[in-house]
Amino acid sequence: MKKVILDQEEKDILESFDKGEFKPVKNKKAEMARLRQYAINTMQKNKRINIRLSERDLFGIQTKATEEGLPYQTLISSILHKYLTGSLREATRV
Repeated sequence: MKKVILDQEEKDILESFDKGEFKPVKNKKAEMARLRQYAINTMQKNKRINIRLSERDLFGIQTKATEEGLPYQTLISSILHKYLTGSLREATRV
């Protein structure tokens, strides 16, 4: 059997579950609809911006996006979103 390796977030969730910290939702259907609408609103792309990048930076972004299997505009949008929410972490350099 293959050993499952969990990252720290997954370990925290499992620990919280084991401690009984998760509580059932009273109206599951309404809560799912509410959260679904939040996701739709969050991901709605209804504004456009123009930015100037050096050719080298654009090439680097396009390369990274290709490695991730997504459009480079989506990668840029994701990075900006992570920065705004405080979840963007500096990569450790080796």
